[in-house]
Amino acid sequence: MKKLLGTALLLAFGVAVAMQIGAPIRGEWDPDKVADDVYVIHGPLGLPSPDNQGFMNNPAFIVGDDGVVVVDPGSSLQVGEMLLERIGKVTDKPVIAVFNSHIHGDHWLGNQAIKAKYPNVPIYGHERVGPKIIGGAGAQWVQLMLDLTQNATAGTEVVKPDHPVKDGDVIKAGGLTFRVYNNDKAHTDTDIMVLVEEKGVMFLGDNAGHERILRLEGGSFRGNVAALNTALESGAKVFVPGHGKTAGTEAASLYRDYLQTVYETVAAGVDDGKDDFEIRPDLLPKVEAWKDWQGFEELLGTHISAAYLEAEAAAFE
Repeated sequence: MKKLLGTALLLAFGVAVAMQIGAPIRGEWDPDKVADDVYVIHGPLGLPSPDNQGFMNNPAFIVGDDGVVVVDPGSSLQVGEMLLERIGKVTDKPVIAVFNSHIHGDHWLGNQAIKAKYPNVPIYGHERVGPKIIGGAGAQWVQLMLDLTQNATAGTEVVKPDHPVKDGDVIKAGGLTFRVYNNDKAHTDTDIMVLVEEKGVMFLGDNAGHERILRLEGGSFRGNVAALNTALESGAKVFVPGHGKTAGTEAASLYRDYLQTVYETVAAGVDDGKDDFEIRPDLLPKVEAWKDWQGFEELLGTHISAAYLEAEAAAFE
């Protein structure tokens, strides 16, 4: 009897522990080959939800001579595990490096899965990212993902980048050259874009969405436009946005044009002494090309307000 009771308690404990881990990501989510040995899993365009289990970004991997380099392993332990499983279908080479494009956890919380399998793998991120994560941003993102997905991301823990990088740094991995770009403030003040020189592929992070409008909190319209101009001048032929489909130069230029149109129209309104709500009618016809993009209706107003504040500040520079 005691033995049966003990077994029952152990089983109950095991179930309780299991309940603290979210279910694996549903769906096939096959990697798309966007260049020789370069693969992107294009995630859903929507915001984190119970339906998408928090999966919303574009985890990517590059197969090098002696290993795999990962860019933005995703928003949770579950997304990171899914990415590793998909990598295993392409190659049996180990993961030898990881890049995190910026502070937002939907891009880097998958680090946990990578580190669990490859404890010594270096994770590269902008030099400002680590301190911000330790300062509370990491815990905030873990909780945000839990709240938005109704605990589908349960089990996810903070694993920050451990190798700081800055603009101009060059990382060699897998026989390939990874060049880091940063212009202080764009989508955030922690963004890096990564050019895989031998492949002609530029990873834009959230400096661009393709068919999706992105938040710009703590960033800069002018800085984001400048970052995308830099990307377009890099010589890359393939551009991977943080959200949306990989494409040619249009994956960078279309989003740049949206940001530039918003900022220049709002700045002209500021010069004319208009309030932000008075500028919206002037702007709407100019952004018609983006009206069907995911997030347009929800974010246009906040973009006008943010551009207004930036334009006002620029007037005193």
